Amino acid sequence: MSPYADEDVPLPNSVLGKAQLLLAAFESGADRLRLSELSRRSGVPKASAYRLAQELVQWGLLDRHGETYELGIRLFHLGQRVPASAVLRTVARPLMADLFTRTRTAVHLAVLDGAHVLFLEKIAGEANVLTHSHVGGRLPASCTATGQILLALAPDADERVAALAEAGLPVMTSRSVTDPQALVQRLSKAARQRYALEVEGVRAGYASLAVPVALPGSQFAALSVTAPVAQVSVDRCLAALRATAESIERGVAQRTPDGPARGSTRPVRGSKPSGVPTGRAAG
Repeated sequence: MSPYADEDVPLPNSVLGKAQLLLAAFESGADRLRLSELSRRSGVPKASAYRLAQELVQWGLLDRHGETYELGIRLFHLGQRVPASAVLRTVARPLMADLFTRTRTAVHLAVLDGAHVLFLEKIAGEANVLTHSHVGGRLPASCTATGQILLALAPDADERVAALAEAGLPVMTSRSVTDPQALVQRLSKAARQRYALEVEGVRAGYASLAVPVALPGSQFAALSVTAPVAQVSVDRCLAALRATAESIERGVAQRTPDGPARGSTRPVRGSKPSGVPTGRAAG
């Protein structure tokens, strides 16, 4: 099934469009795919998928290992040159490393990508490397602390929540949010408190705490810490998380020509997204 199926977008007819679908087939987190799986996930017929995959290998956008394909190193090099992402990651990484040193938790930086969060950066030690998250990987926004704070502050929060409810909220564990009204309540609380706490919604035994990172253009990223439940709490982690987020905001503003003036990187917003009723958070 094509990754665009959920968005009801027709498959493109152009060669470039089909090549993009082949690359997007890896967005679910798969590291290597056989040709048959590459064709199934992208929706591109197998013969066309084979021909295009060979060209992508020649361009360095895919690598072939026996009967499987994986994303090529050239994509990584190109991705590092995307201006907005490059500045954010350059500023954030050393600050995230400092936060990891202080908290000994896995530290993530993520942005909203449709119904998912996309991880731009991750700092973790050997003891807390989580298989569910990796740089360039995605997880359902409704399940994660980063996703919940980003959904809560999104200007189109109503539409996003409605789309999630219509499609059916994804389930990663028995404690994932599956009721749309419970999600609305969580988002309302997250918008009001400007942090989101997720407990065992992604992985049993683990919790995450996330805060927003205000970016130029009224955009947001999210910074989070993840560790076993006993290590993650508002009292233990929130102050350090917020201090790191504010340092990232200042660093990005200073390196962005059209960024907001120093001291104005946290736009004033209402206590909740438009149309999301206030209420007690579920769970």
